[in-house]
Amino acid sequence: MDRERAQYVLQRIDQILHWEQSTDRERDTRFVELGRYLCEVRSGQYWRMERLSSFDEFLEKRFPQSRRKAYYLLSIHEHLPTPVRKELKQLGWSKAAELVKVARSDWKRFESATWLHKARALPRERFKQEVDRYLTGKESEPTELVYFKVYKSQMPVIERALDTAAMMLGSDKSRGYCLEMICADFLAGAHLQEDGDSEMLYLAFLRLYEMLPAGMQRRFATETRRAA
Repeated sequence: MDRERAQYVLQRIDQILHWEQSTDRERDTRFVELGRYLCEVRSGQYWRMERLSSFDEFLEKRFPQSRRKAYYLLSIHEHLPTPVRKELKQLGWSKAAELVKVARSDWKRFESATWLHKARALPRERFKQEVDRYLTGKESEPTELVYFKVYKSQMPVIERALDTAAMMLGSDKSRGYCLEMICADFLAGAHLQEDGDSEMLYLAFLRLYEMLPAGMQRRFATETRRAA
């Protein structure tokens, strides 16, 4: 390992993270550079410089609130070609994450020029809808922003639950989808404790069923018919 290079990269990561905490503007311009350095830390095993046991432990140390962002940064650097990455500072973080979804889906067929043009021309929410429609072949559902206040002491539990759901459901799922699955699981469990709204229970089970892979859905349907 080039220890001098490793030390430089680790210092740059800490500097960028410090800038992110001090100003929102840097968050939209430094994430490409940060993703590149994180990939280098992983491939060069620079985390050993800090006597850590794994790259995951390194991410947990640098991203204590949520490692989800770090994985997105890695994915941006790995899946988007260099000409696209050069344009990302002007597009911003959220549009870059949407571009990764298309690049992962299309791989070598990814039409970077076309999607860069769409990302520049469309507002963020419209661009997200365009990506969803392209990947699913369906019009995306209408969205609604939900605001509620939580205490700082509650954030670790909430972030851990969302990260766990993302790991189970796939990192391409939105946080809103992960939250819905957590709520559906809670409703299903709560109904077992006391009589509740059957319609809500049905909706909870329906969403959990949709989460299953196709093979398990067929298995569930077979077992349900057998039980009936």
